[in-house]
Amino acid sequence: MNGFDGGGHDRAAVVAVIPARGGSKGIPAKNLRHIGGSPLVVRAIEAAAASARIHQVVVSTDDEQIAAAARAAGADVIDRPAELATDEAPSETALLHALDVVKSRADTPPITVFIQATSPFITPDDLDAAIDNVAAGTADVVFSAVQNHAFIWRPDEIDPGNMVGVNHRRLVRQRRQDRAIEYRETGAFYVMRTDGFLEAKHRFFGRVGVQLVAEKHAIEIDAPDDLVVAEAISAEGDDGNPHGTDPQIDVDAVVTDFDGVHTDDTALIGADGDELVRVSRSDGAGIARLRAAGIRVLILSAEKHAVVSARARKLEVDVRQGIDDKGAALTAWARENGVRLDRIAYLGNDLGDASALTIVGWPVAVADAAPDVRAAARLVLTRRGGDGAVRELADAVLSTASSTSVHTARRIEGAHA
Repeated sequence: MNGFDGGGHDRAAVVAVIPARGGSKGIPAKNLRHIGGSPLVVRAIEAAAASARIHQVVVSTDDEQIAAAARAAGADVIDRPAELATDEAPSETALLHALDVVKSRADTPPITVFIQATSPFITPDDLDAAIDNVAAGTADVVFSAVQNHAFIWRPDEIDPGNMVGVNHRRLVRQRRQDRAIEYRETGAFYVMRTDGFLEAKHRFFGRVGVQLVAEKHAIEIDAPDDLVVAEAISAEGDDGNPHGTDPQIDVDAVVTDFDGVHTDDTALIGADGDELVRVSRSDGAGIARLRAAGIRVLILSAEKHAVVSARARKLEVDVRQGIDDKGAALTAWARENGVRLDRIAYLGNDLGDASALTIVGWPVAVADAAPDVRAAARLVLTRRGGDGAVRELADAVLSTASSTSVHTARRIEGAHA
């Protein structure tokens, strides 16, 4: 394997640096403001500490209160020089200073994670997926983002009173699925090869990748109104899953790839050329429960093989095979069945799933998916393909459906009380 994991480095040699200065003009003592009962800086520390890949969490600060809160949360604290804690000082200067201190105490970690405390809903799974992408050598930098579907305008350079389209032509109103994919940087975290960052002295260098995060978790605290919105999200109980709570996957349909999802992506070849695959009975039970709950299920496969058809018949689900463009096929299926794309969970494992993953509300990856698929996923499962991954997703969907039904029932009861 390419990258750090195969280059003799400790797999856990990843440091997270959280710059958190005391001064803030927009919101005084911003990094100590509470969301969900915890200061912003503590939420960032806890998310990093819950990561399976980060072995050291460092807070760089010029503020004694932030330092005390960080130490109490288990982080190492680095005193940030006053000249690096001004409004004008870029975050990179604090990172470079922190790394100088870190490498003076121990070996330079091969991967650095830059985390901003002003993003309160960072999940350990998103951090781990981004780190895996850099560790695998598929990217030098990975940043958190959400897909951007907005029509962006700006004043014309010659006639400022006239607005011109930035990412579109104003006479052409394309549908979302027909437009080129764009990403909005959330500012929550950046995962970087340390040596590349030290050389470039900037967070973007080399090959840059993206880690998609949930839209509602992409909020960044810049103004007082952001605190109100963030607190409301936290009160709903869906606040970025920093402590490992179950994700809420509220969907009407589950669509899966076949090879590498229902199977372990291997096959037995007989003397006559027939292929045999191994599937999980647990997956079958999960799909049966989805069907019983009224959740539509589709198997979407690039391969056209009798074994796929046989499995679909056994599971009593729809199947489409020999698909080159899964995004287009899924869009057509959704339209035919009256299902909104944002109400679909798609489970994939390889690059052929990318066009489908980018258009659904819940892109999901099996644990052993390709790095690019993991990076595009909103949720990375703990189970591998062929080893209960479909059942894990089914359980998550059904758990959400159950809690939603209970919540709705209670709301109706309250309305009639």
